[in-house]
Amino acid sequence: MDKRDPFDDLKDMEDAMGPERPRYSYDPHEDEEPAADTDPPRSRAKSGADRSPICATPYVYRDPATIPVRQWVYGKHLIRKFLSTTAAPGAVGKSSFKLVESIAMAAGRALLGVAVPKRLRVWYWNGEDPLEEIERRVAAICIHYGIDGRELEGYLFLDSGRTSSIVIASRTKEGAKVAEPLVDKLIEQIREHEIDVLVIDPFVSSHGLAENSNDEIDLVAKTWNRIADAGDAAIELVHHVRKGMGPAGEYTVEDGRGAVALLAAARSARVLNPMTKDEAERAGLESHRGYFRVDNGKSNLAPPPDRSEWFHLTPVSLGNGPPGILDYGDQVAVVEPWEWPDQLADITTADLIAAQTEVRATGPWRENSQAKDWVGIPIGRVLKLDPQEKADKEKIKRALKVWIANGMFESVTGKDAKGNDRPFIEVGTPATE
Repeated sequence: MDKRDPFDDLKDMEDAMGPERPRYSYDPHEDEEPAADTDPPRSRAKSGADRSPICATPYVYRDPATIPVRQWVYGKHLIRKFLSTTAAPGAVGKSSFKLVESIAMAAGRALLGVAVPKRLRVWYWNGEDPLEEIERRVAAICIHYGIDGRELEGYLFLDSGRTSSIVIASRTKEGAKVAEPLVDKLIEQIREHEIDVLVIDPFVSSHGLAENSNDEIDLVAKTWNRIADAGDAAIELVHHVRKGMGPAGEYTVEDGRGAVALLAAARSARVLNPMTKDEAERAGLESHRGYFRVDNGKSNLAPPPDRSEWFHLTPVSLGNGPPGILDYGDQVAVVEPWEWPDQLADITTADLIAAQTEVRATGPWRENSQAKDWVGIPIGRVLKLDPQEKADKEKIKRALKVWIANGMFESVTGKDAKGNDRPFIEVGTPATE
């Protein structure tokens, strides 16, 4: 009996199928256990070629008490192994905002009101500005917040796209392709320097694909998520918003420029909105310029303006000008927290008593602020506020709202001059000193 190797039959089959058919191969060691991997987790970059094949993993019960908690590193926005985004229109101050946050994490200080449990190593990459300009901003932030820049050495890492390009995906003849060697190098650098947070500013500079293609942006976003997971780091992508605000007159996280795939891939998303002229008047400011708020998630979940997180750009001199120059060199805008003013802080109980006395003596008064006989007119008189001025009118309305809520005034139904039912305001519980 002819004893043939069974793989000889496979070779004969291949020959019969022609030279265009792939050859079968046999690895005599394919069933052997792989050698133990002794490399430490943070020193090995996992490329696309050596990732595990797809396989169904059976569920094994795990005591919930043994599952590690989510590793938030900055508020509820940045988290290890995940991607986060911050979107904003141009010239609002997003780069300064991200740099202040980066320095807050590196210094371990709550510069913008967010507690930092421990110092973090932050790598900030700006794809548009030269390194020298980034250093100016860092210097201005340190001057403004009283930080010795030497404290940041070993914790803050800065790079510019002018000298260190990070383009993780681009179009080739074969289509969209990830630059795997660069991805591996990024993971290697994150592990080598034990980077906790990587900031890419802006996102568009980190790829060369079609911004409006969901398939291509999904590829880029998932690659950034893969880098975050492999490097055990949080990654923040700073993004631009598209031109034109939404119907509500403000930007939402859905207004990020290009494909929505980026938002879908992010664990947390937020958007910066510049202050409007109307909001400035309500806050009693002379100008709305240099003020912005930060909203997390969708606009319908955002708090009203007076309870949002607000920030302000303030100029800081670097003192790097020649002697005799009055402005002392470069002026750099630095982001600082800003509190919406409490418009009722200067209104006393005596003011309330006077308002009740005036309304009672001169009524009836309407509740509608558009009416000629609006109750805000006598209230403004005693508070020395002009109802014709928008800021003063807002203050009167705010005071009245509070006083109605605590029973000092009441809304009742009455007849107007034409005999129609209208809401009127009457004095409620008399105030006392």
